[in-house]
Amino acid sequence: MTKKRTRPDWLKIRLQVNDNYRDLMDIVKTNNLHTVCQEARCPNMSECWGKGTATLMILGDTCTRSCGFCAIKTGRPPVYDREEPGRVAIAVKKMNLNHVVITSVNRDELPDQGSEVWAETIREIRRLNPNTSVEVLIPDFKGVMEPLQNVIDAAPEILAHNIETVPRLYRRVRPQAKYDRSLWVLDESKKQGMVTKAGIMVGIGETKDEVLDMMKDLVKIDLDIFTIGQYLQPTKRHLPVERFVHPDEFAEYKKLGEAFGIRHVESGPLVRSSYHAEEQVDKMHGGGCSTPPIELLKKRA
Repeated sequence: MTKKRTRPDWLKIRLQVNDNYRDLMDIVKTNNLHTVCQEARCPNMSECWGKGTATLMILGDTCTRSCGFCAIKTGRPPVYDREEPGRVAIAVKKMNLNHVVITSVNRDELPDQGSEVWAETIREIRRLNPNTSVEVLIPDFKGVMEPLQNVIDAAPEILAHNIETVPRLYRRVRPQAKYDRSLWVLDESKKQGMVTKAGIMVGIGETKDEVLDMMKDLVKIDLDIFTIGQYLQPTKRHLPVERFVHPDEFAEYKKLGEAFGIRHVESGPLVRSSYHAEEQVDKMHGGGCSTPPIELLKKRA
């Protein structure tokens, strides 16, 4: 049996429960929505919700894949709710968000893998919230172009897809995924004008050199934003933490990643995909990175 490791001081979390937190919780419950913050047991939930931000999860709360790190339940999902895109857009309006992050479970059993719901959600958010920027954290769609194209054509401001770990650990950490397929999702999205973003966890068995080699792969596909955070074991059934990475190592990853050519690296023990997302979209589009997606949308209209 693997001995449970004691969290170091830099991973201690201070809960923040204020009016914003309570209001957001009420909006999520009232609109029958799911958040990845709750389902994946994000350590930043109280901080982000306290600021009035959350990552909304569409297409239900049951995933068709069984990643070794993820707390979201696995199984055969029920039929998805076709009214969900409208409810998400209403929730975004009630939250009065300048920037929203949308993610989903994998729906490998659906012919379009849920991509039409993805596109409709983005369109509904834009219809009710024309001044809100949209970030999507998408699955790999099994490497099929048509579902990915559906999302790209809806023109989110940021298109994210997480790598999660280094190639050597994929069989153990992401058994139904492929490293090259994830790179393809990001590469193809970038070629079509998207601002691209990816993230990994460390402390799950990778080496420092493997992380640096991965960042070099991401530079080759012109990735814009990269997030690096500490893996935390959600339950005893999930993969154990191999080590707690010191903040100095996270700082080094940020320095080296940006020196390699990644435009922005968000790196720290508690960093997750959506952490500081609003600041990142301001930096990317304010700095003239890629074609603003709203202009791509106008061209395709």
